[in-house]
Amino acid sequence: MGGVVERIVQKIREESKEFEEVKIMHLCGTHEDTVSRYNIRSLLPENVKLLAGPGCPVCIIPDEDLQKVFHLLEKEDVILTTFGDMARVPFEGKSLFHYRAKGKDVRIVYSVFDALEIAKNESKNVVFFAIGFETTMPSTAVAVKEAPENFFIFSAHRFFVPAMEALMPNSEIDGYINPGHVSTIVGVVAYENLTKYGIPMVISGFEPEDVLLSILMLLKAIKNREPLLMNEYVRAVKYEGNVKAKEVMKEVFEAEDGSWRGLGVIPNSKASLSKAYEDRDAEKFFEDVFEDFVPKEDKRKRNCLCGEILKGKAFPTDCKLFMKACTPRDPIGSCMVSFEGTCNIWAKYGKSL
Repeated sequence: MGGVVERIVQKIREESKEFEEVKIMHLCGTHEDTVSRYNIRSLLPENVKLLAGPGCPVCIIPDEDLQKVFHLLEKEDVILTTFGDMARVPFEGKSLFHYRAKGKDVRIVYSVFDALEIAKNESKNVVFFAIGFETTMPSTAVAVKEAPENFFIFSAHRFFVPAMEALMPNSEIDGYINPGHVSTIVGVVAYENLTKYGIPMVISGFEPEDVLLSILMLLKAIKNREPLLMNEYVRAVKYEGNVKAKEVMKEVFEAEDGSWRGLGVIPNSKASLSKAYEDRDAEKFFEDVFEDFVPKEDKRKRNCLCGEILKGKAFPTDCKLFMKACTPRDPIGSCMVSFEGTCNIWAKYGKSL
């Protein structure tokens, strides 16, 4: 690996010589893990800045969604299922694990199909707190199609491409590294409309060589002023993506305006259940429960920079809470919770500048 990396890094240095500064943003938490684990930023010239964007599906979920799930647990005797990292996200010092400790039936699952199996074997209503981008949406969609009468989805799924479009206008970013996992589903075709902004993009794999090669491809495109859409991850990402997965998503979900932590409301970015499956929608089924719901602010998070980190405006070390009041063991912001969160990754591997 060393020889290949050295050659790519040398080419990066050659291509970057004429730039005063180049800002590249990657859009995947797994990419940040690769970047930090292998200290890739230390291999780059000082004028090439590699920023982390909103690529963590746990991190971008707004507090309002989490509060709604808490509210449902407080008002209804349901079995609440979700992934382990989502269960650790705090609001006012509480998390889903807090509610489980208080006797609420909160169960950690590894997939939506585990939650579906629970519903098939229980008489109580089972709610799956569904998170993730297009990578996990197809599985949720299949589960919805197979759902028994006591199985419901609280959808915090988000479509990723609209978030990219929200970032691009008036952007200071010179090039984007598009998410690999999402791209296996949506394909190269999903990003074609974004080329109108004139900012080069490359879909990247997850090995150090993939990330470095993607940076090199972007530098060449930026240097030549070519608004290219490139695919470095050709071994996994097809032009059309996963057609069957996209078909089942289109059948089960419809796009609505959705709120993202740090990015605000993004048009057509929330994946809500379509009318054909709205009887599986927890927010509609428990509509009476949510009538008196009023979102609040978590004062503990006023100094949290998670939203700025998700926009590439700050690094974890810019946050006064990082590794002081906010740690992986006792997180305040969601960026410190998920293994795809930039703060959690930096806490794991150390400063990655």
